[in-house]
Amino acid sequence: MKPKKAASPKRSGAAAKAEAPAWRWQPWAWAAAAIVLVFWAYGPALGGVWIFDDTVLPYGRAGFSSSLLAWLKQGRPALMLTYWLNRQIAPEGFTYAFHVVNLLIHLAAGGLMFLVVRRFLEWSGAEAARRNLLAGFAAGVFLLHPAMTEAVAYTAGRSESLCTMWALAALAAFLYRPKPEIAWGRVAAVFLLFGVAFLTKEEAAVLPALFLLTDFWWNPGFSFKGIRGNWRLYLPMALGVLLGGSGAGFGIDIKWYQYLFTQFRALLVYIQEFLVPINLTGDWYFPISKSILDRGAIVGLAVLVALAGAAWYFRKRFPLAAFGFLAYLLLMAPTSSIIPIKDPLAERRLYFSVLGLLLIAVDLLSRVRMDRRTLAILCAVVVLACAIGTHTRAAVWDNDEAFWKDVVQKAPENARAHFHLGFAWADQQRWFDAIREYQEAARLAPAGWDLLLDWGHAYLNTGQPELALEKFQQSVKMDNSAHARTQIAEALAQMERWQEALDSLDMAQKLEPGFAYTYVVRGKIHLKTGHCAEAVDDLKTALKVGVPGDPAYDQATLFLPQAEACVAGRR
Repeated sequence: MKPKKAASPKRSGAAAKAEAPAWRWQPWAWAAAAIVLVFWAYGPALGGVWIFDDTVLPYGRAGFSSSLLAWLKQGRPALMLTYWLNRQIAPEGFTYAFHVVNLLIHLAAGGLMFLVVRRFLEWSGAEAARRNLLAGFAAGVFLLHPAMTEAVAYTAGRSESLCTMWALAALAAFLYRPKPEIAWGRVAAVFLLFGVAFLTKEEAAVLPALFLLTDFWWNPGFSFKGIRGNWRLYLPMALGVLLGGSGAGFGIDIKWYQYLFTQFRALLVYIQEFLVPINLTGDWYFPISKSILDRGAIVGLAVLVALAGAAWYFRKRFPLAAFGFLAYLLLMAPTSSIIPIKDPLAERRLYFSVLGLLLIAVDLLSRVRMDRRTLAILCAVVVLACAIGTHTRAAVWDNDEAFWKDVVQKAPENARAHFHLGFAWADQQRWFDAIREYQEAARLAPAGWDLLLDWGHAYLNTGQPELALEKFQQSVKMDNSAHARTQIAEALAQMERWQEALDSLDMAQKLEPGFAYTYVVRGKIHLKTGHCAEAVDDLKTALKVGVPGDPAYDQATLFLPQAEACVAGRR
């Protein structure tokens, strides 16, 4: 096949418009169909509960302050602003509105993906009659690919989707500049969008590098001329990144080179997920490669080097595909290079970097020898297949039980998944099932204080206070908290060791005077031992320091009338 000559940003808009097929009503019809299909595909997750990190973020915490400032102080202010606005229109615990906003962000990102891919197709010299079709295909795959589900169906995944939406907007503003040398007005627009993306999630810091690669590759083509000409953009962006602050603090205690070795494998897994989206999971069990020879890290490195070398070697023959692969590596760099992150592999990280893989796909499709109608049918079949896969995958994000059962099924060695599945069973009061999962989690990895507390709580609810006390005492050695001391008191109370229970509650109160559940347990003990007035005082204190909607507050509300009736009866 004869190599295609890459067109540069210098091509006039009028010439491009003359080559392209006329846009009538069809684009609007396709856009409407895409919206309907996206809502159908993600329908099973729209009513989904808070899962995983949702429960510790402000929107998932009962009684969290309604002050905007309190939300912004959590970090990532542009992201937190959207969560706060969501909370203003949705009652506490109402998840539907959050999921709908996630979908709207995803749809906006899909529209921007269309514009970005279409511009690159134009610059690569792709046939004008196919540009809209291929760009629409890329946007459709992006909107409906099962690997994108985590960033969309998972409320906490909004950090990825919202950051990507703003980043794509910045990239589109950069690509659609009127002249190769960017003007100050366009610099301001790009920088503003980049800034919002960065304030949404720190991974947006990679955008200046993507702009540099784009200028080198296409402006005018494998030359530093375009980079020098756009100094107005790169200088303030470099300063902004330097002054922008550090990451979100998800580091782990492993060496940077061990994390890098692990990412040599992870980068290939992401590509596999894009090509064959099977065995997707919301919580990957992905062991660390302690050396370059561990777990096939050296093989991953060899494959990546070979692919990068091929991209450079064939850059003039396949400019868009070669650019796409290098862009993929670049966009994955913030989370898949040398900065250790708690989870070495997470599907949501593919959300932005999939741009590079989509460029490879459309470059190859642009060279397929078939008529436009047949190509359109082929693209539609692929997009529909993606939609069906996403519809199935979205159901996993509907509730804790479905989510963690799916993770355990795909990674039985994942201790964290067993722990969370146990918690899901406990939430349904399936205590023996919960105990089984806690035992398995402890077998696979050392039990933390939180697992021990939940494990003891399950024993307590199955009438085994001795075993519960053992777990609570193990937990308090790791984390001497008011919560643990209060749980010890509950176990002792169940064995009618009243004074020991009250002593443990005194320690809990000293550790955290504002922990409402301490007063609830003390009130219940006083009620059982006939100290009704003391019970009333304790339960009223629980209501005073507690938060409406919290389990401790609800229990205090339930037992206070009993205590007051007890006092009245004594009179």
